[in-house]
Amino acid sequence: MSSILIKSAQIVNEGKTFLSDVYISNGRIEMIAEEINHSADQTIDARGLHLLPGLIDDQVHFREPGLTYKADIWHESRAAVAGGTTSFMEMPNTVPNTLTQKLLQDKYDIAAEKSLANYSFFMGAANDNLDEVLKTNPRDVCGIKIFMGSSTGNMLVDNETTLEKIFAEAPTLIAVHCEDEATVQRNLQAFKDKYGEEKLQPFMHPLIRTAEACYLSSSKAVELAKKHNTRLHILHISTAAETALFVSSIPLKEKKITAEACVHHLWFSDADYEEKGNFIKWNPAVKTVADKEGVFQAVLDGHIDVIATDHAPHTLEEKSKPYAQAPSGGPLVQHALQALLDLVKQGKMTVEQVVQKTAHNTAELFQIESRGFVREGYWADLVLVDLDRPYMVSKDNILSKCGWSPFEGYTFSSTIVHTLVSGNVAYTDGKIIEVGTGHRLLFNR
Repeated sequence: MSSILIKSAQIVNEGKTFLSDVYISNGRIEMIAEEINHSADQTIDARGLHLLPGLIDDQVHFREPGLTYKADIWHESRAAVAGGTTSFMEMPNTVPNTLTQKLLQDKYDIAAEKSLANYSFFMGAANDNLDEVLKTNPRDVCGIKIFMGSSTGNMLVDNETTLEKIFAEAPTLIAVHCEDEATVQRNLQAFKDKYGEEKLQPFMHPLIRTAEACYLSSSKAVELAKKHNTRLHILHISTAAETALFVSSIPLKEKKITAEACVHHLWFSDADYEEKGNFIKWNPAVKTVADKEGVFQAVLDGHIDVIATDHAPHTLEEKSKPYAQAPSGGPLVQHALQALLDLVKQGKMTVEQVVQKTAHNTAELFQIESRGFVREGYWADLVLVDLDRPYMVSKDNILSKCGWSPFEGYTFSSTIVHTLVSGNVAYTDGKIIEVGTGHRLLFNR
């Protein structure tokens, strides 16, 4: 592997911002110092740029295998790298669902051949695959995923005995999607009875997939985790009420129960359905302004530990269908960092907090080996950003296979200039650099 010298970068790391050089050799950060004069195969002039650890996205849906007409690992990993995300953890509701160790390994084999970013994949849980779930290796698999709410796909775990056993016996972290299915179905039927299915509208989504449905399921997951002393991580918190289920009074390393917020729940609210319609239809739903503000405050005060995307592309044709037929989810991984940096520009958070919630905490929460920080000896997963160079999202620069974005037409205040993955420059000034593939994430467990 080549050596790289980054000169005069404003490094944002572990709560501080400071001017420094960085020398990278054999994929890892060898030296961080004010002035480095080593010869290198490549030198990057980073004057005026901020250097951050690459984002680690703990929740994406890259749709491979089985749904590759929507997305695939090749396209979506490139969109990730273009957005400064250097590592991802992908969900099991592909086709077939990732419910056996062999199917899990198949996805790793695909990523080893096609992914530009570093990667890990969740093992899926169902009502009838406990034996396979318990074979999951904590060292090289990010965790076990349970859908406590059907979301998109057919992986709802609603057998009480199975849930108890998974929470009691899981060999590693359990990540959960929490929406109470009975509540959702009851609300959906009530809306169909009142309006007819053909007249349902996107603004009704949070009235069907309600805050109550989220809280019922999240509180149940927390109860199970406390009962069995499970390492639980609750994904995409979307309501202010749920944030009270988590604590900020102890260090992250000591937490057994953690939580994630997603960019769309920090950016959009139900006021945006009129303009965006199905293009902000996610499960859990984008909810009220008060919920958005409550979740954001929980991110800032430490009740919520990490920020991710729930990147889940569907085709433009699918999302253009009437509400009842349009699937939930959308592409976000390419623009997550820019969206968060716009929140910095608006004075709502600091760059140091963005780094904490998208890199440091994710690495610590999942116990990822040698990633998530700008430290000597760590893998060089880095992103260089110009905070004062506007960037407009258009169809011409969207790299996700689906070809659309809920941010289309929006101009962000910052631009991703370079992204390094495991010591290789994988993206520079709007161009993907084909440098091979990312690495499989390893975990210190």
